[in-house]
Amino acid sequence: MENKNIEIIKILKKEYPDAKCSLDFSTPFEILVAVILSAQCTDERVNKVTSDIFKKYNTPEDFDKMDIEQLESLIHPCGFYRNKAKNIKLCSKKILCDFDGNVPDNIEDLMSLPGVGRKSANVIMLEAFNSPCGVAVDTHAKRISNRLGLSLKEEPEKIEQDLVKLFPKKYLRDINHVFMWHGRNCCTARSPKCNKCPISAYCLFYKNNI
Repeated sequence: MENKNIEIIKILKKEYPDAKCSLDFSTPFEILVAVILSAQCTDERVNKVTSDIFKKYNTPEDFDKMDIEQLESLIHPCGFYRNKAKNIKLCSKKILCDFDGNVPDNIEDLMSLPGVGRKSANVIMLEAFNSPCGVAVDTHAKRISNRLGLSLKEEPEKIEQDLVKLFPKKYLRDINHVFMWHGRNCCTARSPKCNKCPISAYCLFYKNNI
């Protein structure tokens, strides 16, 4: 019998065959900027903002030269615009000075960039470089991992450690995508659609509430 954890991912992959990153980008630097903007902001809103920005400004040089007041104005709809503008400017400068103008392609160097934590670095490694190193534990991945009993931890990094131990590396790409889509579409924080959930048979939360 196949490992139940692998079966969960296969079921979700079948349920969401089009699951992918919701942020729009065409270069590693664009996904870096988009990820910074996405903190406490919907991907939909980020995409609306970046669709205009990236037509004119899409390189570290562009953002390094830009006045911070102009950048704040451009990203204002994404919220926390002052801190995000500061981090984008600092990121751009560091990429130019320390990485020859290229977004680094390893998780340690990515996490050295201002405003880039482990979750963001995981997203960039997966989406920009097709090299998943772990799981970007957002609110959806945390909720689903807890409810399924894959991890009972609260801290995202500890949840990620548990998931990496449970799943072979070849499944990390799928986990990053299907957990987000399942969390948005079915396993919501409030009023989850347990009766329609394709993995309810594996879910501790469902078993404890039926």
